[in-house]
Amino acid sequence: MPSKGMRNVFFKSPSPSPSRTAMIPPASPSRTFSESLMDENIEIAESLITKWDSTNVSSYANVTSLFHADPHEAKQYLNSVRDLQAAMQHLVIENSSSEQIVAAQNLMQLAMKRLEKEFYQILSVNRANLDPESVSDRSSRSSATRASTSDFEESDESEEDEFRFGTELDDSISDVERVSMIAMADLKAIADCMISSGYGRECVKIYKIIRKSIVDESLYHLGVERQISLSHLQKMDWEMVELKIKTWLNAVKVAVKTLFYGERILCDHVFSASASIRESCFSEISKEAAISLFGFPETVAKCKKTPEKMFRTLDLYEAISDLLPEIQSIFSYGSTSTVRSQAINSLIKLGDAVRTMLMDFETAVQKDPSKATVPGGGVHPLTRYVMNYISLLADYSGALADIVADGPLNLQTPLPESYFGSPSEVDDSPVSVRFAWLVLVLLCKLDGKAELYKDVALSYLFLANNLQYVVAKVRSSNLKLYLGDDWVNKHELKVKQYASNYERMGWSKVISSLPEDPKAEISLDQARDCYKKFGAAFEAAYKKQSSWVVPDPKLRDEIKASVARKLGGAYGNFNEKNRGRSWSFVKFAPDDLGNYLSDLFYGNGSTGSISSSSSSSTSSSHSRGRRGH
Repeated sequence: MPSKGMRNVFFKSPSPSPSRTAMIPPASPSRTFSESLMDENIEIAESLITKWDSTNVSSYANVTSLFHADPHEAKQYLNSVRDLQAAMQHLVIENSSSEQIVAAQNLMQLAMKRLEKEFYQILSVNRANLDPESVSDRSSRSSATRASTSDFEESDESEEDEFRFGTELDDSISDVERVSMIAMADLKAIADCMISSGYGRECVKIYKIIRKSIVDESLYHLGVERQISLSHLQKMDWEMVELKIKTWLNAVKVAVKTLFYGERILCDHVFSASASIRESCFSEISKEAAISLFGFPETVAKCKKTPEKMFRTLDLYEAISDLLPEIQSIFSYGSTSTVRSQAINSLIKLGDAVRTMLMDFETAVQKDPSKATVPGGGVHPLTRYVMNYISLLADYSGALADIVADGPLNLQTPLPESYFGSPSEVDDSPVSVRFAWLVLVLLCKLDGKAELYKDVALSYLFLANNLQYVVAKVRSSNLKLYLGDDWVNKHELKVKQYASNYERMGWSKVISSLPEDPKAEISLDQARDCYKKFGAAFEAAYKKQSSWVVPDPKLRDEIKASVARKLGGAYGNFNEKNRGRSWSFVKFAPDDLGNYLSDLFYGNGSTGSISSSSSSSTSSSHSRGRRGH
């Protein structure tokens, strides 16, 4: 060890004190050069160690931090301890019964007590400066500077010395970060020294106690509760459980990206001298808290499953899934494998819960027991509920893609396979197939509910309204990404078919009351009879349909325009041919038809009987004016 001895030859050695001469035996005149260097190393070490002897209650050293008061002397102190250890190793080889060994061992014990105290003081005083956020920020800055290939790569000793004792400091480093970096460098230096001297256990014990309390305290401030039992969670109202889930979702990102990440960085840095020690420290500090944190989603997944819990369950799944690569990286040690396992188990249980809720949701739609018809053939509550639910599900594309892939579509259903559509209608990804299937389950259920209407025309209007709502939801949500343009176009055509069937069934009696050829020559009696039949049929159809609804404005206008075009054309031609000789029997002028039709599909009901063309015009005008307000 000549280099270390030579490095310390230039330190000024104080004159021997009585205590030192009593501790170190006198040198023999026949000692070799190497032995003389060892003696001098021991003397230099004794000078510094006794100066900072923490066992001396009355001394200055007992109330002052060596590393805070004089960083350069702190470095000399560490070097002296290393030289003392080298001297002891030399003495053991030369003469294992030497009195100098006993004296050097006593010095070493004093030094370790001092370093143990310094280590504790630095950890305690710098609790705020060694918070995980500061440490993780420091690591990010260092990694960017060094272009490190690993998140946990350590800087070498020369780099630490350059920062701790150098004069050129980066102006971009904040004061808090600067203090944090100095504390980390000091802790590492002390840990290296104590571990190499065989006193790593004392150092590790202090570190574990203080840092574990910081991790536990940080999680407490994030609102994380320790080990909520399943029975306790099931007794809570869902609103309370939701609040806990929201708190957990906010906390887990901070815990993984800042708390555990920063703790891993600090632990790996301080105990870079020993792989086994840094693994042991990090495991004992973080494992219990991490298992508790990542165990909460599994507990939620085991609770009673209802459709309302689907989306919070997916939130939990997404959170763990997104963080899983970082969890596996941070807790990569063998001793923290239980943490990785807990995160994966929670992910599996959450996926199982989502699949169960999806199947329960499908079954609930199929078995919906409601027999009541929606007034006016409007949008059924089941349609609104199912489509709102599915469109929200479509926002969880990544999570559902993973979950549904593990649970293929079950074709053992009472639905005919023809309802599923052709493979070209949607892409063949499991999640797209699942969405297509759920929509078709709803549409089949709506077919059954349409049969509850006694009026066929109203049943077709009901189908048109509900399919229009479904298509609009698909078009305006992420469902369109899964079902595709072809699906939308195909079902828009089906809406038009339903609307056309409504027109045919709802207005066929009115149209059939006119001659097949409206411009054909007919007798006065025949013309009078046609006017009467048309007026009665139109009035009956108008009154019956005045309470019917078409909620979608675009569809409503399209149906009105189509009916007006068909009725107006036929009736206009007939009236033009016969109005000159049958005016007294005309109940409706052609222009009145459009006025009356404009009042339909708002669900307002009949406002009164239709008596004459003038009264109808006035009534329609008044009605339109009222809606305009």
